[in-house]
Amino acid sequence: MDTPYSSSPALHHLTKQLLQTYRKEVRPVHNWTQATTVYLDVFVHAVLDVDTQNQKLKTSVWYREVWDDEFLSWNSSMFDEIREISLPLSAIWAPDIIINEYVDTEKSPDLPYVYVNSSGTIKHSKPIQVVSACNLETYAFPFDVQNCSLTFSSILHTVEDVDLAFLRSTEDITHDQKAFLNDSEWELLSVSSTYRILQNSAGDFAQIQFNVVIRRHPLVYVVSLLIPSIFLMLVDLGSFYLPPTCQARILFKTSVLVGYTVFRVNMSDEVPRSAGSTPLIGVFFTVCMAFLVLSLSKSILLVKFLYDERCSQQEQTLLCLRGDTDTNQPQMDPGAQLAGVTESPVRQEYQAPSGFLKEVWSQLRSISSYFQTQDQVDQQELGWLALLERFDRLLFQSYLAVLGLYAVTLCSLWVSWSG
Repeated sequence: MDTPYSSSPALHHLTKQLLQTYRKEVRPVHNWTQATTVYLDVFVHAVLDVDTQNQKLKTSVWYREVWDDEFLSWNSSMFDEIREISLPLSAIWAPDIIINEYVDTEKSPDLPYVYVNSSGTIKHSKPIQVVSACNLETYAFPFDVQNCSLTFSSILHTVEDVDLAFLRSTEDITHDQKAFLNDSEWELLSVSSTYRILQNSAGDFAQIQFNVVIRRHPLVYVVSLLIPSIFLMLVDLGSFYLPPTCQARILFKTSVLVGYTVFRVNMSDEVPRSAGSTPLIGVFFTVCMAFLVLSLSKSILLVKFLYDERCSQQEQTLLCLRGDTDTNQPQMDPGAQLAGVTESPVRQEYQAPSGFLKEVWSQLRSISSYFQTQDQVDQQELGWLALLERFDRLLFQSYLAVLGLYAVTLCSLWVSWSG
């Protein structure tokens, strides 16, 4: 019961003694030529947001700094064996470590205190939400793996004044995933780290770079995007088995085109957009949509051409029939008609069969001409249909090749993602 009461004056006296003559504006070393080494450590807690359109990554990180302050050490035996105390961060010198990729400020818990032990070692830990710039690639979506870096360095002090080092070994940092939350869309693969010195006109600056490698969980996108897109492409591929000149084929392809458009609109909300790269699923979907539009346009133009060709041939046939009928009718002047009244019955009986035969012959010639014209029309239609079948076969094979390439590419990306 006496310990708390006896330690409180000692703690108060120790804190007052440490901060009474302390100058936080000066780097805490007795020999100014000696650099202050700051030990860094990072724990990735969660991936909060991946903004591919603006090329930004938002992560929740637990950040730790450790450095030695030569002006904050004491003899613990003189202060009731107090070996560690907490001091306000605003009252002591702190390194000016920043993240070079930092692009936005986010709300983070404010922890105003640090721990100081009797040897002068200061431990500063804080959770931060980092919104950093990152080169995000969406080509392999939804099997994409992103590699974003967090580079820590001093903003003013060169390596002669402030040096950086790892608080833990690089192997422990790389494979440590205990603090990461796995219930989000992204999975943490590794956090590799490197130390380097950046040389510029202002001097040499120490830097520590943490490469955060994450990959997306693709199952929800496989179910909602990839499988429906493959089904839609297979339905469109089956439309090639309909007759080329059938109007039902045009109606069917038009319905599929509407389905493509609706699916494309819904897919635009799910697929990440980036100015630097286009997702592979969007490229294949656009190519298949182009095949559909090309096939539909070809069918419409063919039906229109055959319809105009048939109408023109029918008009020519009717004109031909009318012309033959009119030209083959016997032309008699009025005088001959009056003279024919006085001809003998024998003469009239002789001429009647002759006129009838001429009329029958004229009708036979017209019918023969009509069938010849119809044969020409049929031969032209057969030629166009043969050309159409070859073009349809080429489109079908190309469409099948694109669909096969699409499936093989997705499987390869999935295998590469899982590996």
